[in-house]
Amino acid sequence: MFQSDFEWDLRLTGLVGFVCLFPLNEASAHLVTGYARSCVVCGDIRATRPTSETSTLSFTNFELDRRLQAAVTKAGYTKPTPIQAKAIPIVMEGHDVLGIAQTGTGKTAAFMLPIAHRLANGPRLMGPRGPRCLILAPTRELAEQIREAGAQFGGAVGLNGVALYGGMSKRPQDEKLRHGVDIVVACPGRLLDHVDCGTIDLRAVEVLVVDEADQMCDMGFLPDVRRIIAKLPTQRQTLFFSATMPNDIRNLADQILRNPVPIEIGNSRPAATVSHALYPMRENSKGALLIEMLERVATGKVLIFTRTKRRARHLAEVLETKGHRVSALQGNMTQNRRQAALEGFKKDRYDILVATDLAARGIDISAISHVINYDMPSTVEAYTHRIGRTGRAELTGEAFTFTTPEDEPLVRGIERVLGTKIERRLLDGFDYGSTPPRGNRPAMARDGNWDRQPQRAERSDRPARSDRSARPARPAARPYAAPRTAGGNPGQRNQGSGAAASTSVPRSANTQNTQSVSAPKPATSTTSSTGQRRFGRPR
Repeated sequence: MFQSDFEWDLRLTGLVGFVCLFPLNEASAHLVTGYARSCVVCGDIRATRPTSETSTLSFTNFELDRRLQAAVTKAGYTKPTPIQAKAIPIVMEGHDVLGIAQTGTGKTAAFMLPIAHRLANGPRLMGPRGPRCLILAPTRELAEQIREAGAQFGGAVGLNGVALYGGMSKRPQDEKLRHGVDIVVACPGRLLDHVDCGTIDLRAVEVLVVDEADQMCDMGFLPDVRRIIAKLPTQRQTLFFSATMPNDIRNLADQILRNPVPIEIGNSRPAATVSHALYPMRENSKGALLIEMLERVATGKVLIFTRTKRRARHLAEVLETKGHRVSALQGNMTQNRRQAALEGFKKDRYDILVATDLAARGIDISAISHVINYDMPSTVEAYTHRIGRTGRAELTGEAFTFTTPEDEPLVRGIERVLGTKIERRLLDGFDYGSTPPRGNRPAMARDGNWDRQPQRAERSDRPARSDRSARPARPAARPYAAPRTAGGNPGQRNQGSGAAASTSVPRSANTQNTQSVSAPKPATSTTSSTGQRRFGRPR
């Protein structure tokens, strides 16, 4: 699989705990591996490169198609990342893969390069029609990112593809499918729409890739993924990638993978090239601190995460009024606007992108220098994916998180994953105590816009409790009025004196004299014997 021989460390672990380490060249390593797997006494066997060899490995060591080698050089790739160094040879050999790695480690190229090599140099196995490779992604942004990688590497060897996701018309997608494609990158919902309409045939798929499987589980896509897998050929290669491995995802992997080779990079932690810092504060200090931080701290591209779509929109609007080149990215935007926001962020038309967790996966921009968690994420896994937007491709990055006392339990969980205590910081010169009380400040905690005028007077502006006796007394209740009678003037009402009209009943009358009037009820409305309704408080 590699162009030159090199040293391997082969570790054989028997049931009695015997371990032997010895150097082998590649051919010998494969022979010993095959023999050891046939031995009953061998419980575990791993053949791995020594660390020194991995650090000096380059893409020229892989037997990739020369056109792919040229595309890799054109893309500026010089040294493979750890997951690329481990995954590319295994995928090229045709094995199923169970990959566990944090975001930003180069997973897309790790599976796209060997897939493009296989499809360009191998025969079609499942007939003349239909895509040969299917890649499932949870979000439109991630699907578009993978499509771009497919165009970059697959296009270099004559492969064509299409991305299928919602938020846009199906007609252009139908046209591309009708003309034939080799690679399909799809979100599960839109793919099933095409399957139900008969515009795509999945019986020719040779390679299935499930990317960001844990997010698919979080978004409720697992039933759709199972429906899609049921329509694929059973004889296929399956590559399964996830940043975390909850039980539902592990069960799915066990069902669809055959003797997979596990690859784990970084133990699902954020990249080691990212530094973390917490900024404790009150909720009503976030807006002012963010403005001050952006003015003081030297940053490149900044990605700000908020909890809600509404807050992301308002926060972007306010930052724009402060002179920043900023755009929002949230789920209520049309696909064209979302794509324009991402393109503008990539091409330096915007320096700041304010986003919801929609962007926590699917943004592959290596130049992001800072991630700011304006709102704390809901889970530790969400924190991992947010922070994975910086420090990509082994570049350095910084992650700032605004925290309130209510966030402490989640902070402790993040520190357990990181294995260290996160530094607490204060912004020098910022007056944390100058924030006005809630009654006299804008509703920043609700919608992210601190430029609104106060809607309610300060509590101290109300009359003191001791002064409230000086207020005018409430008007007295209206005197009781007896109902009109059948024989009286319809326009005449009783005056509430000691005696009422001749047919009316005084308050002190016995119940035997009240035959013409129904007894009062707890309700506010009663009916007389003549059918007329009378109103008033019951006595």
